[in-house]
Amino acid sequence: MEVEKGSGVEKHGTVEEDKLPIHDHLEELRWRLIKCVIAVAVGFVATYAFKEQIFGFLVWPLVKVLPENSQMIYTSLPEAFITYLKVAFFSGLILATPLIFYQIWKFIMPGLYPNERRYVLPFILVATLFFLGGVSFAYYVVFPYGFMFFLGFETESISAMPAMKEYLGLVMKLMFAFGITFELPVIMFFLAKMGIVNPQRLRRGRKYAVLIVFVLAAILTPPDVISQIMLAIPLIILYEVSIWVTHFAGKKSGE
Repeated sequence: MEVEKGSGVEKHGTVEEDKLPIHDHLEELRWRLIKCVIAVAVGFVATYAFKEQIFGFLVWPLVKVLPENSQMIYTSLPEAFITYLKVAFFSGLILATPLIFYQIWKFIMPGLYPNERRYVLPFILVATLFFLGGVSFAYYVVFPYGFMFFLGFETESISAMPAMKEYLGLVMKLMFAFGITFELPVIMFFLAKMGIVNPQRLRRGRKYAVLIVFVLAAILTPPDVISQIMLAIPLIILYEVSIWVTHFAGKKSGE
C-alpha cells in the first residue's frame, strides 16, 4: 500500500497542490479573465490607429461582388465612430488569441498529469492555428459566396446599400462562429484526456452529431442555405478528425 501511495504522489504531484478549495479555483479563474481582458485592451490600443485599413480589409469580400459605384453607408452620426471602435476591439481580440489560449491552459493545467503539462506550446500553437483557420475559411470561402447570394436579390428598382454597423456585426458573428467551431478537435482532445469521451462513443453518436451540426449551423449563420452548408461540412469533417484525435489522446482505463 505504501508503494502505491508513493507512486501516486510521484505521478500526480502533491495532493495539497492539486486539490484546491472551490473559492481558490474561482479566484484563479478571475485573475485569468482579468489577464485576458488586459491583453485584449492592449490589442485594442495597438490596432485602433489602423482601424480604417482593417475595416477596408474586412469589407473587401463585399466590395469585390458589389456593383460598380456602390458604397457603404452609415445611418446615424455616431455609427461610423462606434463601428471603428468595434473593429479595433475585434482586432485586439484576434491579436490576443495566443495569450487567451495560454490562460486557458494554465487554468486547466493542475488537472493534467505531469507528463501532459509540457504540451503548453503545442496546445497554444494548434488552438491558435485552428481558430485562425476557421476565421480564414469564413473570410476567403464563405463570404464571397454568401455575399453573392444576398446580392442576387437586387433588381432595377432595388439596390443594396449595406450599412457599416450591420455589415461588421455579420462579419464578426460569422468569423467567431467559424473560429470557435474549428476548435472541435482541440476540445475533444481534452475531453478524451479527462475520460469523458472516447472514439467508440463518438462513432456511435455520429448520426446524432450530424443532426446537431446542422442545427448549430442554422443558428450561427445567416438564414441562407449556402452559409449553413459551408459551416456544416467543415464541422462534420472536424468531427471525423476528432474521432482520430480521441483515439490517440484517450486515457487508458487504468488511469
